[in-house]
Amino acid sequence: MPLKKVIETRKLNRVFKNGDIEVHALTEIDLVIEEGEFVAIMGSSGSGKSTLLHILGCLDKPSSGEYYLDGVHVNKLNKNQLADIRNQKIGFIFQSYNLLSRTTALENVELPLVYDRTGRFTNSKELAKKALEQVGLEDRIYHKTNELSGGQQQRVAIARALINDPALILSDEATGNLDSRTSIDIADLFVRLNNEGKTILMITHEPEIAQFAKRMIYLRDGRVLTDELIKNRSTKESALKALELIT
Repeated sequence: MPLKKVIETRKLNRVFKNGDIEVHALTEIDLVIEEGEFVAIMGSSGSGKSTLLHILGCLDKPSSGEYYLDGVHVNKLNKNQLADIRNQKIGFIFQSYNLLSRTTALENVELPLVYDRTGRFTNSKELAKKALEQVGLEDRIYHKTNELSGGQQQRVAIARALINDPALILSDEATGNLDSRTSIDIADLFVRLNNEGKTILMITHEPEIAQFAKRMIYLRDGRVLTDELIKNRSTKESALKALELIT
């Protein structure tokens, strides 16, 4: 039985117009990510990573081409429907955490359920506690986020992304503000979540973090340059050992 396609794009293009000038940010992107994959997207500045992230995250629409998210034809959705699909099907993790600073870890993680209009969730506090336990923060549930370290704040953000059981976890440079050792811890947490069945798409500029994924897509000038399985994946132990050799 074939695996479910969480992401499918067909001939995806994104063109930005500035007067008479056209900038082709994405060109003919054909991409399939199946349920349970852990994919890293890499590329230098200007390669199209951010533009692709915005489209896959339903924050922007393609100029042409088709996009399906968990079987939903995204192109045809209006603004309210896009907001709903972002809330119900995507768990976002950002470089800057995007947490509310004067509220507790528990309250931050609960937040997506406040805006969920499906009525699926009636026990938001219990679900938030469970998500925080998943990321190893069961002893920090009632701490305010400004009392947490950067790595702990990012774990709160990951718990928030998990709480509504999304079809896709979308990570945008999640380790960008963290030191090397903490970055390895977060990458290892992604591996564990993926092993539990979560589909993860991670945009990163750090090759050593990308090596934790199962598959790497490299963009250049808005096109897919390479799309390969990672044969020699990093583990937490191997990454820490390499870090010790460097330092």
